[in-house]
Amino acid sequence: MLCTLLSYIDRQVLAVLSPTILKDTGLTASQYTNAVSAFSFTYMLTNPIWGSLLDYIGLRRGMLIAVSIWTVASASHAFVGQSTAELGGTAGWFGAYLGFALARGLLGSGEGAAFPGALRTAVEALPENRQSRGMALGYSGASMGALLTPLIVTPIAAIYGWRFAFLVTGALGLLWLLLWLAVARPPFLPQHQPGKLRMQWPDFRERRLWVIVSSFGLGGMALGIVGYLSPLYLNRVLGLSQAELGRILWIPFLGWEIGYFFWGWIADRYAAHTDRPVRLFVLLTVLSLPVALVTLTNNWMIVIALFFWATFVADGFVVLSLRVGSRIYPKDRTGMVAGIGSGSWAAVQAAILPIYGQWFDHGWYTACFVSMSVLPMLGTLIWFHLSKPWDKEPAQKS
Repeated sequence: MLCTLLSYIDRQVLAVLSPTILKDTGLTASQYTNAVSAFSFTYMLTNPIWGSLLDYIGLRRGMLIAVSIWTVASASHAFVGQSTAELGGTAGWFGAYLGFALARGLLGSGEGAAFPGALRTAVEALPENRQSRGMALGYSGASMGALLTPLIVTPIAAIYGWRFAFLVTGALGLLWLLLWLAVARPPFLPQHQPGKLRMQWPDFRERRLWVIVSSFGLGGMALGIVGYLSPLYLNRVLGLSQAELGRILWIPFLGWEIGYFFWGWIADRYAAHTDRPVRLFVLLTVLSLPVALVTLTNNWMIVIALFFWATFVADGFVVLSLRVGSRIYPKDRTGMVAGIGSGSWAAVQAAILPIYGQWFDHGWYTACFVSMSVLPMLGTLIWFHLSKPWDKEPAQKS
């Protein structure tokens, strides 16, 4: 949980401070979302890789390597554009643009291990009827990190500047590494047995892989869109200042935090022994639709409530996708399952965010939020088609 909390503090600092950073560096929303997509692209690629590596080399060693990489990457944001900021004009924004893209790419390459590690720990440590709640606990650090980040970094940036906020996140990474060295051993973690498992990679010819991709990637897309673009929408359209954003941006992520535990309980109760929880996926699809109403109001409290609801519902897709994935794949591929899920989510973010960034620059906000409400339906339809019927393909269980 602390690991996924750290990962989301590291990735959300840029989003929370984006109004200030864009003003300081001269970047447009389109350039900002393109830089963010560098994170999504490397995160997409490395999630399955880290999932397979953690299955093979063990959690202790694998997470030490991964968190060390992303701690360096997070701190490096503090130095982006330093040498060109004084030049202004094209040189200034290009230095910031390239620097943020490189820093985000390195951050994504390390953070690809966070959620595979969380799911693998839950499945190894808990009985089947508690694994969804264990996974929810591990994954809940992400929403808690997103919730706490505005409250932590906004006052730090206001006093010491936005660059110093990234140095603070680097220091938090060092503290986590020290804690991990102390506790990542029996009886807290099962002893890893080298050589027992062979390296296994996702097979893109299997439809069970695409079952996870469709339900996790498209169903959970609101988590990224709300996280990265809600500050810009509230600032540009509703006129909230950076200080005001710092006081309210935690609210959507409270929905994210509550959602993990609620849907974890639902999955353990109603989906622990089925590979195809159709009714739950249909319910989640219907519940995803209200975010389309965001642009119909100028009341920031209603908008925040809709963002809260969007993240709460998106959690359901995440939890159910991983519940299904852990059943249709063998236990020794649990890390890979989480990697497929998070990688597919990152792929959707990498594809969608640059488009939404351009729409934001043109003021096409309705198109963003309407499509955001409809895409989970597409994911459910694909999932419904690909997931039936598993009992006719027993070879997939091997």
